[in-house]
Amino acid sequence: MILILIVVVFAIAGFVVSRKLKSKFAQYSQVALKANLSGAEIAKLMLADHNISDVQVHAVEGQLTDHYNPANKTVNLSPDVYYGRNAAAAAVASHECGHAVQHATSYTWLNLRSTLVPLQNSAGKILNIVLIASLFGGFALGLPYEWVGFIVVGAYSIMTLFTIVTLPVEFDASNRALAWVKTRNIVTPDEYAMSKDSLKWAAMTYVVAALASMATLAYYIFVFFGNRD
Repeated sequence: MILILIVVVFAIAGFVVSRKLKSKFAQYSQVALKANLSGAEIAKLMLADHNISDVQVHAVEGQLTDHYNPANKTVNLSPDVYYGRNAAAAAVASHECGHAVQHATSYTWLNLRSTLVPLQNSAGKILNIVLIASLFGGFALGLPYEWVGFIVVGAYSIMTLFTIVTLPVEFDASNRALAWVKTRNIVTPDEYAMSKDSLKWAAMTYVVAALASMATLAYYIFVFFGNRD
């Protein structure tokens, strides 16, 4: 019941934050940028200002599907951002370029997150196998209860660490973006406030994910080891 409660509480929190983010993006998308620059143009300008010439800016399908891919060095912007000429598009485009700047400058937290990606993927697969197996005949893998506890807690610890490390990466990218659009006069003071508000709600999605992961990890630690002397 406790695990179900954790899932429900953070699912609701995630839904509320997601709705708020979409609402803010829709609201600020109606505010035409006085600089009359599209998200793609802003991204290319920010990359050029940071002497980054090996990163491409692409349009990708979907809504709020914007991301930076360090593997192939691409800033990928959704159509609303790529073609948009508004405060919301400016915020998202510059934020994703913030990640490109982190990559180019070997930002410590981004490097750590990149290192954790394969570990996190493996931890997720292991966790799924153990939890599914545990539903059949107790522990179908034939492992002692304590071993299962170490595996589950260990795997979830890696996944939780990934969500925690993601926080400084996302906040730093937003800080870089906001500083640049302000000093470069990409936005007016009012547009800056809108951009900042948009990125604040985007960051909150990562905060909720981290809190949910920490709460779930605490639950598993209590279940497997809470009653030990």
